[in-house]
Amino acid sequence: MDAVTLPKPKPIRMRGRSYVAFVFYPVVPIMDWLEEVDATLRQSPGFFAGKPVVLDLSAVDLSENAIAQLVAAFEQRDLRILGIEGVDAARLTASLPPLLNGGRHCAIAPNAPKKPEPKPKPASLLLDTQVRSGQSVVFPEGDITVVGSVSSGAEIVAGGSIHVYGTLRGRAMAGINGNLSARIYCHKIEAELLAIDGYYRTAEEIDATLYAGPTQVWLDGDIVQITPLN
Repeated sequence: MDAVTLPKPKPIRMRGRSYVAFVFYPVVPIMDWLEEVDATLRQSPGFFAGKPVVLDLSAVDLSENAIAQLVAAFEQRDLRILGIEGVDAARLTASLPPLLNGGRHCAIAPNAPKKPEPKPKPASLLLDTQVRSGQSVVFPEGDITVVGSVSSGAEIVAGGSIHVYGTLRGRAMAGINGNLSARIYCHKIEAELLAIDGYYRTAEEIDATLYAGPTQVWLDGDIVQITPLN
């Protein structure tokens, strides 16, 4: 009998890919905190739809049943939990999202030189066209500059500052990696949501008539400030 040569299996193709996840930090009483979440969802309907969400439970002490109820409460609000941080793995049953540790991790090579290397210059992303409704631009490595306007329903997410040489009508989130000094600059502000390092203001909290000209948005403690550019 002739030997049959079987085809070699093709190697599995894998690639790394990173996503920006929104981290929620529950506090007690949980029901009151969920009411604040509901208020945020009412102010920005659909803002978190389809986005990865992480629960950081380091500030609360919840039982297995309480964690399961909290995850279910998020699912009822069409928010799917990608993972959970800040809790003992023994409290997470198989039906719950997995335990996550530390977010972005940077490993140090064993033979790394002791002399610190010079820090690289901050990266930046330049967009020379209008950001249209439905578009999402995410650049966690540095600043984003838009030579044009940002339409309603669009979003800009940056690790550094955001510069818009036109009207900012969509959602802008700067300093997402903990950059408290990040700012948002625009020629005219009609934004749906502004955020710096997780602190935000919605359209209902922005009086656009006060900022008819060039404007800057910055963080003062935990308050998002909006002031004209002189």
